[in-house]
Order: sequence, then structure tokens, then C-alpha cells
Amino acid sequence: MTWEQFIYFAIAAVLLWAIGAWAAWRDRKTMAYASTIIGLIVFFSFILMIWISLERPPLRTMGETRLWYSFFLPLAGIIVYFRWKYKWILSFSTVLALVFICVNLFKPEIHSKTLMPALQSPWFAPHVIVYMFAYAVLGASAVMALYLLFFRKDNIADEEFDITDNLVYVGLAFMTIGMLLGALWAKEAWGHYWSWDPKETWAAITWFAYLVYVHYRQIPTHKPKLALWVLLISFVLLQMCWWGINYLPSAQGSSVHVYSMPS
Repeated sequence: MTWEQFIYFAIAAVLLWAIGAWAAWRDRKTMAYASTIIGLIVFFSFILMIWISLERPPLRTMGETRLWYSFFLPLAGIIVYFRWKYKWILSFSTVLALVFICVNLFKPEIHSKTLMPALQSPWFAPHVIVYMFAYAVLGASAVMALYLLFFRKDNIADEEFDITDNLVYVGLAFMTIGMLLGALWAKEAWGHYWSWDPKETWAAITWFAYLVYVHYRQIPTHKPKLALWVLLISFVLLQMCWWGINYLPSAQGSSVHVYSMPS
């Protein structure tokens, strides 16, 4: 399996997800589930085959992490659709996945078999995979926040806010697990659980930002719109933690977490 074959799997998966999104709007639930799940299987089959081809989990470069994010977005979408029957969620998750897929198609990154010694830890793969799932679920919560702020506006239902909260709870829980796995990985690879390098600092900032949202929502006199803005700001911080860190001068040559650093 080579990276050049990605486009065929991507087109097939996106078409299946788009059919699933259309079926959701038409209240054809069986078709929506089947098409979306088959699309996920097609997409994951490429991840699995590239994993076998590289002889390592495809998690090292930004392009590789975008693969997982593109996979987890429709997965989070179908979970939300299954639980709360939101017709539009599959459309949004498909569009967002398509954006990341297109970035990978137009700006592919070098996919080398070589892994630096630190990335050969058994903690590496679960740490990144759990984080990518957390990012996808929190991405769904950000979509909900945008929907409630700019489409529902003054007609926000409690159930819709509950969905947003539940997505944040799940995403924050997985982010916390990912941080704990990362600490175990860091202890094994570098001899310490936490070093406050740029990546870890932004991870902590992001984690605390979502924690602020969770606690603010528990205040009886909280303002719903302010809570939603806190959630969107948290998602911007998440993007900084994920890929924005690669463009910070302070991270170049000093952060062990910068994906583009040489092996």
C-alpha cells in the first residue's frame, strides 16, 4: 500500500458518508447507518494497510494524524446521530472530514518507516489515537456550539445544550486519558512524566479551558452564550495544541512533540 492510493479510498469513503448524510435528512435511518459505517470501514482499511506497509502505526506526521482525525469525525457524527437523531450532524462531520482529507491530498507529508527511538514506545500509539478521538468529539461539540450560537440563537433548547455538554464530557475524559498515557510514555522515553515543553504547556492550557467550560456550566446563573463562546475558544486552543505548535519559534528544536522534527 502506498500513499498515492489514498485518493481512491478517500473518494469512496466520502461518497458513502455523503450518502449517509443525505439518508439522515430523508429519515432513512438504516441507509444512514449502513452507508456511514461502510464508509468508515473503507477509510479505516486504508489506515490499516498503510500501517502494515509502514511497519508502524501511522501517527508520526501531521498528515498521518489527519488521517485519524478524518476517520474519527464521521465516527463521532454517527454516534451523535444514533444517540440524539440530529439529522444535520452527519453532514457537518462529512464536510469537516472532507476538509482534512483534501489537506492531505493537496499537501501530503513524508511518510517514512523510520521512527525516532522515543516513538517506538508501546504508549505512543494509544496516546495519539485516544487524543485524536478526543479531538474529533470536541470538534463535534464545537460544531454544536456554532449551531446554537448562529442558527438557534435565542431558541436554544435544554436538550441541545445537554448534547453539547455530553460531547464535552466525553471529549474531555478521553483527553485526560490521553494525557495520562502521554505522561507514562514520557516517563519511559525521557525519564520524567511532564516537562512543560511548548506542546505540554498548550495541552495543559487546552485541558483547563475545557474544564472552565464544564465548571461554568454548573453555575446556576451562567450565561448560555458566554458558555458557548468559552467552548469555541477552547476549540481554538485545541487547534493550537494539535498543529499550531509546529509553527511556534519556541518549539523549533526544543519540543520533542513537533511532528516535523527529523528522526
